[in-house]
Amino acid sequence: MSKVRKQFVIYAMIAVFVLVTVLLLVINGTNFTMVAEDADRITEMIAMEKGKFGEEKKRFPGQGEQQRNLGRMDAMGPGSPELAFTARYFTFRFDEKDQGEAVAYHISAFTEEEALNLAKQLLKEKTGWVETKYRYRVYKSGDFTYVTVVDQGRELLPSYRILIISVFGELGVMAVCLIFLIYISKKLFRPLEEADRKQRKFLAEAKNEFQIPLTVINANAELLEREYGSGEYTQAIHRQVKKMTSLTKRLDTLSLLEDNRGQNETCDFSMIVAAATDGAMTKYQEKDLQVSREIQPGLMVVGDEEALHRVVAELVENSLRYSKSHCSFTLKSEEGHTVLTASNDAELSESNIEQVFDRFTKLENALPEVGNGLGLSYVKDIVKAHNGRVNAWTEKGEFFLRITL
Repeated sequence: MSKVRKQFVIYAMIAVFVLVTVLLLVINGTNFTMVAEDADRITEMIAMEKGKFGEEKKRFPGQGEQQRNLGRMDAMGPGSPELAFTARYFTFRFDEKDQGEAVAYHISAFTEEEALNLAKQLLKEKTGWVETKYRYRVYKSGDFTYVTVVDQGRELLPSYRILIISVFGELGVMAVCLIFLIYISKKLFRPLEEADRKQRKFLAEAKNEFQIPLTVINANAELLEREYGSGEYTQAIHRQVKKMTSLTKRLDTLSLLEDNRGQNETCDFSMIVAAATDGAMTKYQEKDLQVSREIQPGLMVVGDEEALHRVVAELVENSLRYSKSHCSFTLKSEEGHTVLTASNDAELSESNIEQVFDRFTKLENALPEVGNGLGLSYVKDIVKAHNGRVNAWTEKGEFFLRITL
């Protein structure tokens, strides 16, 4: 449950981060767009007068239908009466041979030679930014090409300040949200954690309660065998006791994994696979099954060694139950992951593949007294608890199961 709570906080923080980032991008993007639009209106006004503000516009700013259509009539926009005197810009005119001459030069950020060189570089462009500070426009009038560059640095300075403030503001919002989410998650998950604690307590008690009668039943079956000899009924008792004992062990393992106990240990998965398959060689020989193994040595994984050993044991048991003539186990490293692939020639349909990981589901060719339908679902739960993946498929009459850790 603590793992779920951490995931809740992480996902919530990601959602808040995305939301705040999008909001700030919209605000800053809108502000920057407005500055760009103002700069375009200014360059358009200059273009209408062939590279500079006309004398009439200086004396009577805002007059004339064309200028009224170009910009806002306010103290700060393109319609400002002071614009012709405060605008920082230059315009160069170029003939067909790209020979340029200054039409207007009202800027101190460039020498005239630097301004001319910049204008020549922009001849093939239309409009845009230079250093995200200078807005330019390239236009034709008669036989000449004009390049006008307007300095919008002063106008963009508030935008940059807002951007910096936004970044620090977002960090502050994220810090506050993190504290709030940690606090609220405690309140929100407290009933769930209590229910989870009770469930684990029940599983632990159920395991003990199961073990005592199973031990008694098994002992009584052995006494009956000593007195009357082994028979069909005593063998059936032993099989059912074995199944129930296996089930209680699985419940215990899953309970430990929920507590994250033992999952931070480093264990040799190569040794685990080798030991599990070695231990089943006698049974493979008894069933006349051919076994092939390819185990890359020294593959280490982080997890619970006992639980991982049970995973491999389940795969071995599964191959013993369903293989017809052969099975194989391949363990190797792929792209930084440890991958175990088990295959056999069991008869499986597509519907079986979809159900192999379902609890209490037994394959159609399984014996009714063998297994309890929990094997592969148990494997999937343990692998998932180790942040791994399990996939199953059929190919050319072969069943494949792949575990990636």
